[in-house]
Amino acid sequence: MPALKENSSEVVQPFLMGCGTKEPKITQLCLAAIQRLMSHEVVSETAAGNIINMLWQLMENSLEELKLLQTVLVLLTTNTVVHDEALSKAIVLCFRLHFTKDNITNNTAAATVRQVVTVVFERMVAEDERHRDIVEQPVLVQGNSNRRSVSTLKPCAKDAYMLFQDLCQLVNADAPYWLVGMTEMTRTFGLELLESVLNDFPQVFLQHQEFSFLLKERVCPLVIKLFSPNIKFRQGSSTSASPAPVEKPYFPICMRLLRVVSVLIKQFYSLLVTECEIFLSLLVKFLDADKPQWLRAVAVESIHRFCVQPQLLRSFCQSYDMKQHSTKVFRDIVNALGSFIQSLFLVPATGNPATSNQAGNNNLGGSVSAPANSGMVGIGGGVTLLPAFEYRGTWIPILTITVQGSAKATYLEMLDKVEPPTIPEGYAMSVAFHCLLDLVRGITSMIEGELGEVETEYQTTTEEASSPTQSSEQQDLQSASDQMDKEIVSRAVWEEMVNACWCGLLAALSLLLDASTDEAATENILKAELTMAALCGRLGLVTSRDAFITAICKGSLPPHYALTVLNTTTAATLSNKSYSVQGQSVMMISPSSESHQQVVAVGQPLAVQPQGTVMLTSKNIQCMRTLLNLAHCHGAVLGTSWQLVLATLQHLVWILGLKPSSGGALKPGRAVEGPSTVLTTAVMTDLPVISNILSRLFESSQYLDDVSLHHLINALCSLSLEAMDMAYGNNKEPSLFAVAKLLETGLVNMHRIEILWRPLTGHLLEVCQHPNSRMREWGAEALTSLIKAGLSFNHDPPLSQNQRLQLLLLNPLKEMSNINHPDIRLKQLECVLQILQSQGDSLGPGWPLVLGVMGAIRNDQGESLIRTAFQCLQLVVTDFLPTMPCTCLQIVVDVAGSFGLHNQELNISLTSIGLLWNISDYFFQRGETIEKELNKEEALQQKQAEEKGVVLNRPFHPAPPFDCLWLCLYAKLGELCVDPRPAVRKSAGQTLFSTIGAHGTLLQHSTWHTVIWKVLFHLLDRVRESSTTADKEKIESGGGNILIHHSRDTAEKQWAETWVLTLAGVARIFNTRRYLLQPLGDFSRAWDVLLDHIQSAALSKNNEVSLAALKSFQEILQIVSPARDLDKPETPPVVNVPVPVLIGPISGPGMSRPFVRTDSIGERLGRYSSSEPPIITDELEDLNLWWAAWNTWYRIGSESTKPPITFDKLTFIPSQPFLTALIQIFPALYQHIKTGFNMDELQKLGVILHSAISVPISSDASPFILPSYTEAVLTSLQEAVLTALDVLQKAICVGPENMQIMYPAIFDQLLAFVEFSCKPPQYGQLETKHIANAKYNQIQLFAPAEWVALNYVPFAERSLEVVVDLYQKTACHKAVVNEKVLQNIIKTLRVPLSLKYSCPSESTWKLAVSSLLKVLSIGLPVARQHASSGKFDSMWPELANTFEDFLFTKSIPPDNLSIQEFQRNENIDVEVVQLISTEILPYANFIPKEFVGQIMTMLNKGSIHSQSSSFTEAEIDIRLREEFSKMCFETLLQFSFSNKVTTPQEGYISRMALSVLLKRSQDVLHRYIEDERLSGKCPLPRQQVTEIIFVLKAVSTLIDSLKKTQPENVDGNTWAQVIALYPTLVECITCSSSEVCSALKEALVPFKDFMQPPASRVQNGES
Repeated sequence: MPALKENSSEVVQPFLMGCGTKEPKITQLCLAAIQRLMSHEVVSETAAGNIINMLWQLMENSLEELKLLQTVLVLLTTNTVVHDEALSKAIVLCFRLHFTKDNITNNTAAATVRQVVTVVFERMVAEDERHRDIVEQPVLVQGNSNRRSVSTLKPCAKDAYMLFQDLCQLVNADAPYWLVGMTEMTRTFGLELLESVLNDFPQVFLQHQEFSFLLKERVCPLVIKLFSPNIKFRQGSSTSASPAPVEKPYFPICMRLLRVVSVLIKQFYSLLVTECEIFLSLLVKFLDADKPQWLRAVAVESIHRFCVQPQLLRSFCQSYDMKQHSTKVFRDIVNALGSFIQSLFLVPATGNPATSNQAGNNNLGGSVSAPANSGMVGIGGGVTLLPAFEYRGTWIPILTITVQGSAKATYLEMLDKVEPPTIPEGYAMSVAFHCLLDLVRGITSMIEGELGEVETEYQTTTEEASSPTQSSEQQDLQSASDQMDKEIVSRAVWEEMVNACWCGLLAALSLLLDASTDEAATENILKAELTMAALCGRLGLVTSRDAFITAICKGSLPPHYALTVLNTTTAATLSNKSYSVQGQSVMMISPSSESHQQVVAVGQPLAVQPQGTVMLTSKNIQCMRTLLNLAHCHGAVLGTSWQLVLATLQHLVWILGLKPSSGGALKPGRAVEGPSTVLTTAVMTDLPVISNILSRLFESSQYLDDVSLHHLINALCSLSLEAMDMAYGNNKEPSLFAVAKLLETGLVNMHRIEILWRPLTGHLLEVCQHPNSRMREWGAEALTSLIKAGLSFNHDPPLSQNQRLQLLLLNPLKEMSNINHPDIRLKQLECVLQILQSQGDSLGPGWPLVLGVMGAIRNDQGESLIRTAFQCLQLVVTDFLPTMPCTCLQIVVDVAGSFGLHNQELNISLTSIGLLWNISDYFFQRGETIEKELNKEEALQQKQAEEKGVVLNRPFHPAPPFDCLWLCLYAKLGELCVDPRPAVRKSAGQTLFSTIGAHGTLLQHSTWHTVIWKVLFHLLDRVRESSTTADKEKIESGGGNILIHHSRDTAEKQWAETWVLTLAGVARIFNTRRYLLQPLGDFSRAWDVLLDHIQSAALSKNNEVSLAALKSFQEILQIVSPARDLDKPETPPVVNVPVPVLIGPISGPGMSRPFVRTDSIGERLGRYSSSEPPIITDELEDLNLWWAAWNTWYRIGSESTKPPITFDKLTFIPSQPFLTALIQIFPALYQHIKTGFNMDELQKLGVILHSAISVPISSDASPFILPSYTEAVLTSLQEAVLTALDVLQKAICVGPENMQIMYPAIFDQLLAFVEFSCKPPQYGQLETKHIANAKYNQIQLFAPAEWVALNYVPFAERSLEVVVDLYQKTACHKAVVNEKVLQNIIKTLRVPLSLKYSCPSESTWKLAVSSLLKVLSIGLPVARQHASSGKFDSMWPELANTFEDFLFTKSIPPDNLSIQEFQRNENIDVEVVQLISTEILPYANFIPKEFVGQIMTMLNKGSIHSQSSSFTEAEIDIRLREEFSKMCFETLLQFSFSNKVTTPQEGYISRMALSVLLKRSQDVLHRYIEDERLSGKCPLPRQQVTEIIFVLKAVSTLIDSLKKTQPENVDGNTWAQVIALYPTLVECITCSSSEVCSALKEALVPFKDFMQPPASRVQNGES
């Protein structure tokens, strides 16, 4: 083959010659053969030249033109032998054939030329490939003056260079340099060829400076020159340097020029920066409204080509917009598109009047003539014929022109058209629309891609940098800083691009959005706005971001909707301002109201004063969905524009009537007021979706970074604030969107709740305080849901290890306590209840907050609140005490106490006291653990306090913490003990004393001091004060229909009960815990205080209190001091071994073992054993205590029994039980003080006993206290008084000698009581009814209380018995003798004895007599013993008077006295005379004479029944005491002649007595005889008969006595008088009465002794 190639010229020759024949057949064969040779590449350069010459001839002869073209093509494509002139000749040949008359040839030639041009450049590319490895020294290109020779280029390159240069020449209508032989050429063809070369072989121009030079020097000026007619067209002039002058723009050239420009810009932008600036500016100008329609259309198509190349746009921006003093090309392009779109709406198309009104179909050519708004046919029916834009009456259809992202032009491709085509209506709009969309899409995807790369690179570099090895550290940091620089540069470009285009874009897009009637178009516009907003957000361009978002927001809302957030912020700067760009005005267009959209919803606007309704169209809903989409996908970059987004959503949600449901999700709900929302079915199906997206939007907030999340929260908060403002002052349904969404956001961000908790809850707390109840309710709902969710969320680390977070979560719950609305507080408490039920076990340090919430409920906050709070507390006490920290127990106590004080609901108060008891029980059971924990905590706090240098401050400080807990409990109960409600007081009091009683042993010894002074005495003081100031008004009923017992029907009486309880409780503690209290330093002071309380209670004017006070007094007096318990050991035992005391097995939670407490007295004492011996109270101190008690007792006694000065019906008089109790205390008390009990004390005691006995009783009470009138019984008071005296006298009896001086005083006291039998005591000035009257006088109702004196007789009589008894024991005692006790007894007895029958009770004088007899039988011997001392001198006259008064009483016996009674009484008199005869008269020589004389006189008086001479009927019945007289007479006689007479005086007395007696007898007898004689047969009165009988008996007795007497003791006169009676007696014999006769017989018999001869007178005279 190579050989063949060398000789190819010879081989070819024959064929060439064959062609030369110009014979068609031969020529065809030859050409075919030549082609065969060529295809086997066996043609040398020379042969090729020859072939070309041959072809040229054929061409000139117009032979086989197609075959020629074919041959040339084969020749040039198969090898590279054709160069230089040969090549140019071949190319010219093709050109020449292109301009023949034959159409087919023309077209084929055109195709061949194109191919040949391509081949030339492909050869050059291949040549470059071959030489690529050889590095050449680049030769500096000289200013190329000789354009023909380009010496530096290699052969193929040179050919290409020459070809391209000539193409430019040709287009410019100049002669070619290389293509010699060209005859004609068209500009359109030339431009097409230029375009194809530039398009297909850009690298050639970019790699070779020669070619670049051509571009700059030849192509660009050419293009600019050819553009001129288009530019100047508007002026109407059209001068041109071209050979084919045109009057106005010529479509084919213009279109091709634009294609070239497109290629230049696309491929050689970097080489031709300045030129491109010119081209682009021209392009922008072509869009002007005064340019022809077709020109604008192709210009838009060209611009579209750049819009799909974001990198190119980026270069524009970098080269022009970012340079100073340079046209802002990129901005202009965008603004031009915007103006272009606006102009299409605002100005009728001018370029082609014929077509301006055509509505184009999708086929480009055909057009439908229709009125401007024909596209709107059937809108009412919801059918649009075509997708279109419609704005202010201008209707522009939207054509489907291209696949998105590729700029497939229509008119730029119409290379065959010579005339400008008709542009269908809407075409330009559609292209411009797509330009915008592609521009946005391109820029955003490019920048976001780069941003993503930067971010990932940045992350990797920082990661590498964060853990560098030593060697690579430097370079890493270096690369990191390079990275930063690169990013800074890139960022600047991105920002400039966005800043340059956003205004124009926004203006255009918002106009289109408003005009769009097609869902797909709307979707695209919205997507563009959304991506721009997101991009601006990512780049941090706030203004532009907000502007785009505002546009979407406005689109979502009905036209002219009053939403301040959109009108005030960025929107204001946009809508009212036109951006001026190089003199072009870009107006922002607000949505117009005449949008012909389908209305899908009618609702209420969200406003303070809603005016009518607003309508939502489907486009609004579409915008809304975009908005949701934006927020959902790009929430992280929204920043402050969350406010816009959320405000809009809130209004839409409102108009659509979505209402929040649990968890914050919005569900379709009915509007509450106004004309109800009307929704079409289309929207109804959308609503759940929208609601869902809304929820998902907030769910996705969990993926936002912290800053974005804060923006979201802030936006929601400010939105909520607006809603709150709007809801002020009216009760309309508020917008709850923000609150619901805050809740939703909080719930999904639980994992990082800390960062948003404060703003979130802070705001919700404000919402909770809102006056609008619905708003409030949702605020609370949100807040409590968040708290509950927060506590139950599985945090990392768990809450139990993150106390700070737990407290943070619970804090808002506490803050809610500052809100006064009850509904909020109810929610708060329900929340607490739920927290307790679910998280109660794990609250830990949160307890104080939770308890604080319960405790914060105030009294005035309504029953249901208090009840709920209380439920929580009950739950805590029953279930959670063991799980909470011990330090919180005190709070539990405080809270429980505070519920006790609530007065809304009595049951709660009472139950809370029960809870306190349960709590105390818990303390008791868990004592040891609690104590340990508290002590640990205390030590910790103490340490902290010392570090801070402050004093640890807690209540009851010095006491140990566990004791403080108890003290707090006691103090709380103490407060409840003075509650205004009696039931609460009672319950609290019982609980307080029970718990101190049951659990007090747990306290440290020193703490008891606090218990006594701070708790118990403090309580007593308060109770005393309240009781004394309580109201005495009657309470009608106890609320409701409860009847109140009369003993509790005033506040005073109710307080009395409290006082009683309290005092009793304290006394009991003093009694049972004496061993603990006594060792305390100030026990005696405490004792005094207690006594003082007892005293004031005892002296209160209330029977119940005073009696109870005495009971308490009795209780504390039964105390025995520890020293006595231990029987006063000489040295106290030192107890070291604690004695465990088993307090029965207590079943506490988890305590199956018995609970051992070492707390015996021994151990208590043992506690002090280490340093000092145990304290045993000394006798002396003990005595002082008892004396203090005695003084108190004395004060109570003297005060209470002192009679009041004046009396009215309100006067208080102590009751019998009180007095009884008072007196009963004395014996016990006396046991302790007897050693020092002296006369003064006795005196005091006497006064009290006397006064107490004197107190009368109220007639109301008398039936209960008085014995029935028939029985004589002592009242218990009287018993007590006697007992007291009995105790005393027994003590004196066994006591030392010196005590006996008290006997007389006791006698005095008793005798005073004896007097009461006849003279009841007076009580002040009080008028008492005597018992007798009271008995019959039944007290009338409502009469003032009358007072009844007691029946003192039994008491006096008993006292008398005691006196006799005592006297029998003590008669000989010196004091008794000295103090004339006997005389006093006699003096006292004289009163009843003298009264005799007049005594109130008959028994009295009888007892008095028998007592007198007993006393005298003991006392007289004593008196005789002491006769000489004169100590009894004064007694004798008293005794004589007493006898006198009794035996000859002035009182008349009652009429109804029976004979038997009379005789019994007479026997008593006889006994008295017998006593005189046995005990007194025999000892007359030891007895004062006067006394004996008095006795004699008395006997004398008794022996003679003197009778007055005047008989009255009344006297007839006087019973004569015959026995008595006889006794007197006998005694008289006996002693008249007794031989014991020592003195003449005594003898005289007896003689006197006898003569008187005899004379009286004589008189009686005389009178009888007289009367007998006078009366005749009539019997004499019984009385007189009795008297005569008595006299007769007396005479016989006298004679008997005289006979027995020593003769020398009888006076002679006496005998004479006796004998002188005889005649008188004889005279009586005649009497008729047999009784008298028998008596007479007895009297006469003794006279026989006188029947003896008389003795001598001398003897008689001597005697």
